[in-house]
Amino acid sequence: MSILVTGGAGFIGSHTALLLLEAGYEVVVVDNFSNSKPEVISRMESLAGQKIPLYEVDLRDEIGLSTVFENHQIEAVIHFAGLKAVGESVSNPLYYYENNIGGTITLCQVMEKYNVHKMVFSSSATVYGKPDQVPVAENVPLRSTNPYGRTKLMIEEILRDVYISNPDWSIALLRYFNPLGAHESGKIGEDPNGIPNNLMPYITQVAIGKRDELLVYGGDYETPDGTGIRDYIHVTDLAMGHLKALQRVKNVTGVEAYNLGTGTGYSVLDVVREFEKVTGVKIPYQIVERRPGDIAECYANPNKAERELGWKADKTLADMCRDAWKWQKVNPEGYSESLQKKFDSSIKN
Repeated sequence: MSILVTGGAGFIGSHTALLLLEAGYEVVVVDNFSNSKPEVISRMESLAGQKIPLYEVDLRDEIGLSTVFENHQIEAVIHFAGLKAVGESVSNPLYYYENNIGGTITLCQVMEKYNVHKMVFSSSATVYGKPDQVPVAENVPLRSTNPYGRTKLMIEEILRDVYISNPDWSIALLRYFNPLGAHESGKIGEDPNGIPNNLMPYITQVAIGKRDELLVYGGDYETPDGTGIRDYIHVTDLAMGHLKALQRVKNVTGVEAYNLGTGTGYSVLDVVREFEKVTGVKIPYQIVERRPGDIAECYANPNKAERELGWKADKTLADMCRDAWKWQKVNPEGYSESLQKKFDSSIKN
């Protein structure tokens, strides 16, 4: 029996798929490479010491997706695949609704067709919108402030309805906060297309000289230093949360939501200062206008995940900065086959 990982070549998906392999699971990856690189699969295979079945399929392609289920005995699905940039979702909402929601609907239809009813869904803290208080718990009202977050919120509601229609379903909705860091090997990490939407790859690209300065979106929030506060979590801690959730959905039915965060909020400038402290590299930055859809402050109450999943984040902000910087130094151009020999040499040293 195999675990299907949609978006398994992406930042969080690749770390989770690798952890599953290390835990003894058989893994099948589906990815359309819209925001990921095929090379990540070969690096995962190198780390895991085994081949990974890979299908370049868009989730909206029902025929292509059905082929995956025909070829493998799928036991459960960890569903990462989807567009994820808040700003882009504001400027192109229909693209986000059609891709994220449409792909999930097709996935659920194919899962139902092949009698697979166990799913771990990659949701987001954006479903909380602008929370009335922090830390935010899973039982507060849901109200996203941007189209990206609304796609996650709508999918959560769709999955609840799917369970009502068939109580064989078991679904974990993982509302995670802001992943940073990279695999400790330096072999897999975050490699966004174009200008990064997430903070840490933007910082590391400035540190490596790829970009002149960090643009800090908003310096007039009602926070101690005026910049947005978020709950940053190491990507390997986040991957472990998916493994724990998978173990739960295999043994129960129903739909449950879990925050995956540290429970501590850091501002953008807190992260910049910690990165400078850990690496010794100065990060020039410029404060510019806020991005549409962003909020001042959001961090998690992670107690439910600890209580019901047996999961708790272990790594520190310093760990996140150190591992992200190692990834960037070893891979200055991200995933690039022309750098493979240089990469292998760096890892050995």
